[in-house]
Amino acid sequence: MRVVSLVPSLTEAVAATGPDLLVGATDWCERPADLDVTRVRGTKNPDLAAIAALRPDVVLANEEENREPDLAVLRADGIEVLVTEIRTLPQALRELERALVQGCGLARPGWLDDAADAWRQADRSFDADATVPIWRRPWMVLGRDTFAGDLLARLGVRNVWADHPERYPRIDIERLRGTGADLVVLPDEPYAFAADDGPEAFPGLPAALLSGRHLTWYGPSLTEAPAVLAAALAPAAPPAAGER
Repeated sequence: MRVVSLVPSLTEAVAATGPDLLVGATDWCERPADLDVTRVRGTKNPDLAAIAALRPDVVLANEEENREPDLAVLRADGIEVLVTEIRTLPQALRELERALVQGCGLARPGWLDDAADAWRQADRSFDADATVPIWRRPWMVLGRDTFAGDLLARLGVRNVWADHPERYPRIDIERLRGTGADLVVLPDEPYAFAADDGPEAFPGLPAALLSGRHLTWYGPSLTEAPAVLAAALAPAAPPAAGER
C-alpha cells in the first residue's frame, strides 16, 4: 500500500501502525518527529499534482480538515479517497479503525483498545462550565457538535457554547467574558494560546492551558489524553461536588 495522509492526526495514526505505508503527508503533519515522506503543502491547499505523482493507493482525509473540491479532483484522477467524520470519541475510534483496517489494509492496532480503556476509566473529575476559545483576532470558540467538546464533557467540563447553532462561532470578547463560566480553556492549537497570550483577556477567570494535540487529535494520543488533560485542568477547574 502507498498512503498519503492530509490530516496530522491520521498521519500519526498510520505512522504508529504501519509506518512503511506513508509516502506523503502535509506540511502540518509533525508527528512522528522523524517522519520522512514527501510533503504536499497544507490541509486546505494540498498540492494535488504532487499527490497524484506519488501514485497513492489511498488518500486519507477528513470532512472538517480538507476541502471537498480538492478531494473531488483526486477522485477524478482515479485516486481512492477515504474521508473520515469525527465529532465524538466513539466515532473517532470507529473511523480510525475504518481508515487503518479498510483503508490501509492494516491489522486493527492494539492502541485503539488502549485508548478506549483509558477513556472508559477516566474519572469525571470536574464539575465546571467553560468557554473554550480556539482563535483570537477574531475570537472564535468551540460551539456545537465538536470532538474537543465531547472529550471535555467526558471529564466533567461542559462547553457553555455547546448549544450554539454554529460549530465554531465568532463571539466578541465582551460576550465571552459575560457567560458566567467557571473557567476558560485555552488549547495551544489551532491558535497557540500560552500563559502570556490568552488568559489576560479573561481577568478574574481561572485559565487552563491545554495541549491541543490531546484535546483535538484523534490517534495514538488518545491513550494518554485523559490523564494529560485532567492534569492540566486540575489547577483551574473546580472539583466535582462530591470532592469539595
